[in-house]
Amino acid sequence: MDHPLFRPPPTSRRAHPARPRLPHPRPHPVSGLIRAASRLPRPQSLRADVTASLVVFLVALPLCVGVAVASGAPAELGLVTGIVGGIVTGILPGSSLQVSGPAAGLTVLVYEAVQEFGLPSLGVLVLCAGGLQLAMGVLRLGRWFRAISVAVVQGMLAGIGLVLIAGQVYALTDTAAPAGGPAKIAGLPGLVAGTVVSPTALTALAVGGGTIAVLVLWPRIPRAARLLPGQLAAVGLATGAAVLFDLPVERVEVAGLLDVVQPPGAEQFAGLASLSMIGTVLAFTLIASAESLFSAAAVDRLHDGPRTEYDKELIAQGAGNAVCGALGALPMTAVIVRSAANVQAGARTKAARVLHGVWLLLFAALLPGALGVIPVATLAGVLVHAGWKLVPVKEIVPLWREHRGEAVVLIVTATGIVVTNMFEGVLIGLLTAVVKAAWETSQTHVEIHDKGEGPIVVRVLGNATFLRLPKLLEQLEALPRDRPMELDLRRLRHLDHACGMALLGWAERHNEEGVTPVRVQGAPV
Repeated sequence: MDHPLFRPPPTSRRAHPARPRLPHPRPHPVSGLIRAASRLPRPQSLRADVTASLVVFLVALPLCVGVAVASGAPAELGLVTGIVGGIVTGILPGSSLQVSGPAAGLTVLVYEAVQEFGLPSLGVLVLCAGGLQLAMGVLRLGRWFRAISVAVVQGMLAGIGLVLIAGQVYALTDTAAPAGGPAKIAGLPGLVAGTVVSPTALTALAVGGGTIAVLVLWPRIPRAARLLPGQLAAVGLATGAAVLFDLPVERVEVAGLLDVVQPPGAEQFAGLASLSMIGTVLAFTLIASAESLFSAAAVDRLHDGPRTEYDKELIAQGAGNAVCGALGALPMTAVIVRSAANVQAGARTKAARVLHGVWLLLFAALLPGALGVIPVATLAGVLVHAGWKLVPVKEIVPLWREHRGEAVVLIVTATGIVVTNMFEGVLIGLLTAVVKAAWETSQTHVEIHDKGEGPIVVRVLGNATFLRLPKLLEQLEALPRDRPMELDLRRLRHLDHACGMALLGWAERHNEEGVTPVRVQGAPV
């Protein structure tokens, strides 16, 4: 039957008749709204995020204030950084559950910067660091921070913790701390002697010591009794005792949120011509980025949700720091304490960290005077406890037993930070890690085969570098000079120029003194 409906289908696409193109239908506005609404958090998720945000807010509040005071900045600037970390960084893609804000890990560096360049210049440093983070994120360099030795990062945090503790011990007694890590440590005996004879210092020490005791004991009490996070409970109890008994201790100075927000001017930007200021910007960038991305890796292990996109997270951190710099606030990083609290409180989306920034904003706007009743010694106690948690006391002994080289890198980095400063200490740690890796990589093994007759076969295996050259030459020069030699270099995986020239020099010296020349197999250079 020759009817179009019963004809066989065409065998190729070319046999198809041309079909008229129909205009693509425009999506109906209602359907677009439906699709957008489907992407909003569900009621159950939103309820969990609101609850988690309140927990994170209660954890972040004392830490924001304490970090700012310890950094030599007004307490409100810590809240500004926490607000920006929650609302600006929190809404950007990268890591969905980690929380950003002022961190104890940058306290020492910020304090040194404020003392050297002045508080108005802090905004320039933070703004430039944020710009560098944005550039690194756009250039997809975030993944390279994962190549930094873990021992260097642990040593960096340990050094920060030690310097932080050494500085805040003075604040525990309402005493001004000397500048520099070595000076702080050297002044501890005098601090103890002065505190014993001063009733005011003893009172402040009792308040700060009580704060530390609450923080240490809080995780050990029954879970049902822990209605508040430990940090807030410790600050609340110590503040209540100071107010109730009218204790003669120093309190946090309150200046007002709008008064402390001071964008940097042209005079502050002119300071970028100095090498020391550029070095501080690089230190801010390196430490804030490394701490944030390592925190992201740790937070990813705490939940089963989406994994962190490191380049996008670096862009989010850079955007947050750029805004903080424009406001003259403290630098921010992702903070593991708040992030872990966020995950453990049941947060499901980034709405939790954004809402925690909203609660900080409402507190700073509606209850700024509440900060003025907090004793400085209480915040010092919170930071002493936080600094101690940065020191890997429990991990150092097992690390020394299993990976002694990593333990050396950790100790050298921490010591370098305490003795010099943050930037130089990290550079010393990185250099030590590179030397350690090069030393472990350049494993050279010498095999000597002597059958009693004929030439002695000397086979060199592994990676021959200048680091192993003294031992290699010592083994070669101990060989008898009156026997023919055969130097086999064919099984070397790597031979650097210095080692190759040294092997040629040994062969030439042996040829001059020996009875027969050395036969070399494999190109030495």
